[in-house]
Amino acid sequence: MSSSRSRRVEYDRFIPFRSAMDMDYARFALTGPSRPQRDGSRESPSSVAYQKLLEDCILKNRSRILAFKTVPEAPASKLPQFDEPIRPQKKQQRRIPKEPERVLVIHGLLDDNVLNLLDWGSNNVLAICLEDAVYLWDAANESTKVLQPAEDRGPFTCIRWSPDCAVLAVAFGNSDLALIDPATGHVVDGMENENLAPVLSLAWRSNSILTVGRFDGTVVDYDFRKDDMFICFYNGHRRGVCSLKWSGLSGRYLASGGQDKLVHIWDACMPVSHHHPRQRQWLHRISSHTSIVKAVDWCPTRSNLLASGGGCNDHCVKFWNTVNGACLNSIDAGSEVCALLWDKNKSELLTSHGSPNNQLTLWNYPSMTRVAEVSGHSSRVLSLAGSPLGGVVASAAADETVSIAMGSFVVSKKQHIFIQAYGFEIFKYERHCLRGENLYPFGVATSETIGDSPPFHGCVQ
Repeated sequence: MSSSRSRRVEYDRFIPFRSAMDMDYARFALTGPSRPQRDGSRESPSSVAYQKLLEDCILKNRSRILAFKTVPEAPASKLPQFDEPIRPQKKQQRRIPKEPERVLVIHGLLDDNVLNLLDWGSNNVLAICLEDAVYLWDAANESTKVLQPAEDRGPFTCIRWSPDCAVLAVAFGNSDLALIDPATGHVVDGMENENLAPVLSLAWRSNSILTVGRFDGTVVDYDFRKDDMFICFYNGHRRGVCSLKWSGLSGRYLASGGQDKLVHIWDACMPVSHHHPRQRQWLHRISSHTSIVKAVDWCPTRSNLLASGGGCNDHCVKFWNTVNGACLNSIDAGSEVCALLWDKNKSELLTSHGSPNNQLTLWNYPSMTRVAEVSGHSSRVLSLAGSPLGGVVASAAADETVSIAMGSFVVSKKQHIFIQAYGFEIFKYERHCLRGENLYPFGVATSETIGDSPPFHGCVQ
């Protein structure tokens, strides 16, 4: 009599069980490419999700080649399916406020649309030209300094930080030009010439070469390292040059806009005439604007793309191919374009406008659809300056203007500098007020040494 017994197979735990091994997977695991990217590249999130889904369905998350026992098959209901959608991660919502985040109230800003009285340096210090003083505001630690000239040279007409922020170039109404050390407030260099026209615009080509645009239409390069500072002369404008911008990517091209309704593009590498070795001729002359052109800026990601905006009788924002001088697009903004500024991180453009809305408009390029409009100013927005950190812009406008004779300038009674955050990065400012007196001749008055009476008053609300 024989009894039936279930056959039980015993295997040594150190000897692989060949019949339980998947030879196809073993061959793939041994001969297939390694998973890590050796060239330093990173896979996209969608590619990583698809690879994981593929391994779950086909490879079943197997990581071993050798098998030492049989493994029961998983139920079909627990296996992932290919038709299950891959849910992308939610993008962070962008908050664009409709009103300014902070307001800096000051007195003594000149209400003139051809002047450049606002600049934000790479050291994160905002410089503002008042009637008779320069106000420096450090956005990082909220400290303040006030600089005042040694003698009466007329009102300030222009201000510009050097690329390394070692000096601050300021221009006066009597045609003088000074380079100031912002730490000490002392004049380290400059030039004086009563026969020259007042300076309306400044642009640094390098840390030592400064391009100067004047009221009579002249544009000149100066090298302050040399005894003979004059380098070359740009011949083209017939009236005041109120905007100068060097291309940030190549540093080769210069754009200028003026009161003669012209935009010039200059090539610093263009050969000059043997008869006039210090005189440069324009590469392209653009005459399609019908009003003053102060709003000019180079695209930070495309070296041959220039944007320009026209004044009160123009209302247009135009885009130019600087290789052939062709107009790529023209948009009617609906009002005077006082200033424009490219975003450093996105394909967007910010423009400031005059009457009737006095707003800031954020455009998407190249579709030129309005992303947002920011209001708050009660008069035209004269200047824009972008934070070196990105995402924050300061705009200057004049309110309640009073005509006080001072050459050809009008002195404003009350002005607002709007610190406007239009991106993710928003600075946190505390409320503080400033009043100053006993300002040293081109010296420094800090928030610790400022007294209680005029001539300077500033307040962050």
